[in-house]
Order: sequence, then C-alpha cells, then structure tokens
Amino acid sequence: MALLLSCRNLSKSYSNRPLFVDITMGISQGEHIGLIGPNGSGKTTLLKVLAGEEKPDSGEVSRRREVRLVYLAQEDLFPEADTVIEVLEYAMRGEHLEDYERAARINIIMSRVGFTEGEQSVRTLSGGWRKRLSVARALIQEPDLLLLDEPTNHLDLEGVLWLESLLKTASFGYILVSHDRYFLENVTRRVVELNRAYPEGYFNSEGAYSDFLIKKEAFLEAQAHKQHALEGQVKREVEWLRRGPQARTTKADYRIKAAGKLIGELADVKYRNTQGRAVDIDFTATNRKTKELLVGKGIEKSLGGRTLFTDLNVTLSPGTRLGLLGANGSGKTTLLRVLSGELSTDAGQVRGAEGLRIVRFDQNRQLLDRDTSLRRALSPNGDTVIYNDTPTHITSWAKRFLFRADQLDMPVSSLSGGEQARILIANLMLRPADLLIMDEPTNDLDIASLEVLEESLTDFPGALLLVTHDRYMLDNVSTQLLALDGEGGTAYFADYSQWESSRTLPAPVPGKSMKPASAPRAAAPTVAPVPPIRRLSTLEQRELSGMETKILAAEVEVEKLQESLSRPPIASDHVKLQAAWKELDAAQKRVAALFARWEDLESRK
Repeated sequence: MALLLSCRNLSKSYSNRPLFVDITMGISQGEHIGLIGPNGSGKTTLLKVLAGEEKPDSGEVSRRREVRLVYLAQEDLFPEADTVIEVLEYAMRGEHLEDYERAARINIIMSRVGFTEGEQSVRTLSGGWRKRLSVARALIQEPDLLLLDEPTNHLDLEGVLWLESLLKTASFGYILVSHDRYFLENVTRRVVELNRAYPEGYFNSEGAYSDFLIKKEAFLEAQAHKQHALEGQVKREVEWLRRGPQARTTKADYRIKAAGKLIGELADVKYRNTQGRAVDIDFTATNRKTKELLVGKGIEKSLGGRTLFTDLNVTLSPGTRLGLLGANGSGKTTLLRVLSGELSTDAGQVRGAEGLRIVRFDQNRQLLDRDTSLRRALSPNGDTVIYNDTPTHITSWAKRFLFRADQLDMPVSSLSGGEQARILIANLMLRPADLLIMDEPTNDLDIASLEVLEESLTDFPGALLLVTHDRYMLDNVSTQLLALDGEGGTAYFADYSQWESSRTLPAPVPGKSMKPASAPRAAAPTVAPVPPIRRLSTLEQRELSGMETKILAAEVEVEKLQESLSRPPIASDHVKLQAAWKELDAAQKRVAALFARWEDLESRK
C-alpha cells in the first residue's frame, strides 16, 4: 500500500512536561488505525501535529504529494446562523465543480449521514446531530486520510452504531482517537498506544483491539520479568561494590561501568512498569441487608407532551446492576430522576427502603465548582480526607486518582475532562451508598480508568443504575438491561447481544412493559455434545457448484447500484437517492449472505 503520511522523531512538551518523545511511524493508504493512551499522553496533540495544526518541538511530518487530509476535532464548531447545506457547500470551497455535481455530492453525503432537511439551521441541531454534521463536512471533502478525535462524543448508541457501520466500509484511511473498546474492536485494524510504559513511548500492534490486548499483556509481562532479572543482577553487583577498594582492585574497570549501566537500565524499566498505573476506585457501601432497596410499579412519565415510559415496573435489590439503553432524548436521565425522587411520576409509584442512601454521578458535572482549586474540590474542609473511617492526607488521596502534588493548587477549570470526572468519582467514594446512580460516568476517562471503574461497579454490593454509551461497560457490568424507545415503550434484556439482536425484530409496543426478569443464575458447567458433521446432499452439491456464479452476479449488481448513486437524476432527487441507498444496502446484504452460505457448504464437502 502507498504511504500517505509519515512522521519521524516527533516530540512535544507542555510546560516542560513531555507528552511524547521521538515518535516515528507511517500511515498507508486505506489503513484503519486506532490511537489510544492514558489521559494526558498527547493523543489529541499528536493528531493536531499530523494535521499541521500544531508544530512539534522536534521531528518532521511528511505527506505524499496532493494527499487530501481532513481533521475532525472533538468540538463541533459551525457558524450558528448557517444551514446544513451551507456548511457542506463551504467545505467544498475551492473545488472546481459544476452546480449539479456540487448538489449531487451534497445529496449523497446528506443521505449517508441521515439528514433529511438541508435547510435546517445549525443552531437547532442537538449534540448528536452536530457530530453527524461534522462527519458529513469531513466526508464531503473526499479525504484520503481522515483524522478523528473522539468521534463518538455526543452520539447516542444508535449514532455510534451508525458511525461504526460507516467507518467499517470506508475506502479512505483514518486514524481515530477513542476510548470506546467495542468501537475500536469493530472499526480498526491497527492499534497504536501512546504510553511511557514502552521503551519507545508507544506500542504498535497490527490487528483488532483484542489482538492488541493480547500482545500488550505479553509485552508488559516480559518487561516485568526483565525487571526481576535486572534486580537480581544489580543486587549481585552492588554487593560486590560494597566489599570495598580491595575487592574492586581485583576486578576490571569495565565491570564497574557495567554495574552503573545495569542500575540505569533497571531504573528505566522500573519507571516504565509504573506508568501503567490506573486510578484506585472503590465505592463505599452501607451493606444494608434488605431484599428490596427500591421498587417502582406502573411508572408513567411524560415531558413536553411526549410520553417517555408507561406502565414500567422496576425492582432494585442488593447486587442488581441495571443498565439503561435508549437514544438521546428517550428518557434515560428522566427515569433516573424519577427513581431517585427528584421528579414525581405521572402515574404509578416509586417506593424506597427506609433511609435509602443514594449517591449519584451527574453527567453534566454541575456539582463541580470550576473556580475552586483541585485541593478544595477533593477535600473542602482541610487537608485530610476520611475514607472508610480512616484519615488520609490530601496528597495521598490525590495520588490515588493520578493527580500530581503540583496540581493541587490549580483551578478545576484548567483540568481536562477526564481529570474532572476523576474528582467526581473521588467525592462519590467518600459517601456510603445503598444505590449508586451513574449517569454517563465514562465520558473522558481513559481505558485504564474505565477498566478499574468497571471492576469497582461490579464489586459494589448495593444496587446500581447505569447510563452509558460505552457498550463494553454496559455489557460487562449490568445484570440486566432496560431499553427505552422514547415513545412510551420499554423492554428488558439479559445482555447487550440480546438487545442488538432485537433491533431486527418489531419495536416494543408503546405502553407495554415487560416484567423485570430476575438476575440470571450461573448454570453448572456442562460439556456440549459435538454435533455430527452433516454431509452435503445432492441438491446442496449442485448449489455449491453454482455458488461462484451467483456471488459474481450479486457483486456486479452492487457495483451497478453504487454507480447509479452518482448519476444526476438520482443524486439530485432526495427521494430517489434514499430509495437507491436502501436498494444498495439490500444488495450488499445478499452478497454477505451468499458468502456465508458458500463457507458453510465448503466446510461440509
């Protein structure tokens, strides 16, 4: 594959603190790369350097001549008075296109991204649709290489799945920064982690995110073994050096120099092995012995004339971890407020156990005073924090959440989104709870912090209500999922895969709620019988012999439909264009089904 962009020995620091040092890598045509790393490792800065928006302290970036590179930033900034079409037209400025070509490209991109009204003003768009418009603005420039910084921010689950589908089939190359592990697994084929835990400051892994995890674990394990071996060598050399001048005169000078080199090497390895440190999260429970902490029966709620949920039954017991699913605006946060008693129900009732203690993580972070210092945000009444009845000095408490001592007097407003989230989590840990309500706690947290948060939520002995767009966390932590369709309909699911399968089935009927299922019991391990291999019948052998011809014909049909999308009569007619996209999608699914059938028949020859 042709090389689109390369960087050599890139280094960048802020306030004398190095973000990354001597990064050297190349990006080839059509590569799909995930860029990950701890908060503060320089992911966004590296993207900006590659895009030419920032200058490195040292090193250079080289692009192939005439390569078209587009940078999609975290923030979705537009002229608020512009319409969707005006934003897209401006993105194509400088391109020599006929009016019909310009209109056709706009219609195609709007259709792909899901816009049906081009005259809609930007100021009326929600956060999720502003993100879609940002993606549309990038795609309409027909990039060879797209740089995406946290592209799933502000997207609800449906939006994430839409973007995932779009990027999976993208012909252009891209580098994306994301902490969404399912997203990384599904859309990337190479993962690069910026982390000082590695000798070169980064780790490059070919393959999906799951492949990266296996390779990373092996590398870090080998590095830990290396530290252990070096410690043994250094111990022996230090013992020899301590024997005094007489012993040293019997040895060659090179051994003294070698001992110094070993000590330096051990210090480097030790430093790298401490860089994988994550926040230490452990929520405090009251350990209340109550069968039912909170019960809601026949709950109904409407806002703005729209019914969000109706006839909903909820039971939360110790150990229940209920995840909420639904598009933005479907009523997830409203349901949290109803269950916590902040909002009254329109019908039905919510009953909590006597003296129920609820601790809530607010996605809007309204409880944070951004003008105060980190020191006072973590400990408002002094320099000592009481956690689990044990006093802890503010410096040690801050270190537990990866804050440096020199940050304690910095204002909260100067901290990153991930650091602000860690402050909120630290404060929640000081409050014993029967019920934890976590409303989008994963925003801005790095992957290492997400993993620790998951473990803590799973170990929490009380009840948990969880709203998150992080499918990996939702699947790992929840004992049940409750889906809201935003039109009054609700349904319970055992796990994320069951919900995903249900998306192909008829939607829940508004007003009908399934009864809460009890937490599934762990089944005793059984050995599944190996099914006998079913050989091909005569008809199946005949089907197999003609399968290649069928696939070829189906692929030709897909190519014809793809070509038709750019024809002016279709591209300029929104209705025809939508129909053409549906027809193309159906044709692509037919090809996929034929390949699956071919593989099945081939395996049984």
